[in-house]
Amino acid sequence: MQKALKLDKKSGETPLECINRFKVENPEYEGEKMTYAGRLDPLASGVLLILVGEECKNKDKYLGLDKEYEVDILLGVGTDTYDVLGKVTDVINNIVVEDVGVLEKTLKGFVGKFSQKYPLYSSKTVLDKEDGIMKPLFAYAKSGRLDDLEIPQKEVEIFDISLLGVKKINAVDLKTKIFEDISLVKGDFRQEEIISVWESFFDKNVQSDFRLVSIKVSCSSGTYMRSLAKAVGDKLGISALALNIVRTKIGQFSLL
Repeated sequence: MQKALKLDKKSGETPLECINRFKVENPEYEGEKMTYAGRLDPLASGVLLILVGEECKNKDKYLGLDKEYEVDILLGVGTDTYDVLGKVTDVINNIVVEDVGVLEKTLKGFVGKFSQKYPLYSSKTVLDKEDGIMKPLFAYAKSGRLDDLEIPQKEVEIFDISLLGVKKINAVDLKTKIFEDISLVKGDFRQEEIISVWESFFDKNVQSDFRLVSIKVSCSSGTYMRSLAKAVGDKLGISALALNIVRTKIGQFSLL
């Protein structure tokens, strides 16, 4: 058996669901201990590195591997999760970004090292001073206790970032995609509340066209593409979120 497996995680799956699917499709691995080295958000897809058996003890060796992603950034809308699996929080869609030179210059400004705050809806754990228990940030966000916290940051590095293209998407197609994506996610991710908020959003923006900016990113481990998408929008003076995230490479493990 291989010590490290390169799986292609589907959009909507959690990493654990991806492992379980692999075991069903490959019953020879059924009794093997397996863990993932590096998470992917439920709506993100692409390379998920799985360690098998005794190799699970070497997880730290894999966690620090550099990553590559392809991301579609939706301009004009922001959510509390920085992707579509969140509640719409702001809409700034009166700035039409068409100048490729401006986009490329903005993107290049992210190359290098910087401190990136963890997304409010993430699994990063923080000590709860009330009961002394480590809890994920999303637990504080859901309970409305973020004001009690100093959001942790991590130094990350972007080695290269490039513009792949810009295209339009109309409100009808965007709504269809968002609702189909949300329907893929199982478990408690506030889906009913989120769908209700998106329904209200599209009722008000049924005639709108939106811009998608597609980028390719080479970065250090731990760099959040959702946060990067929001940051790109902030630099442009417009709301933004990650519509699609595909991890194409972890170290030497790639989708190809």
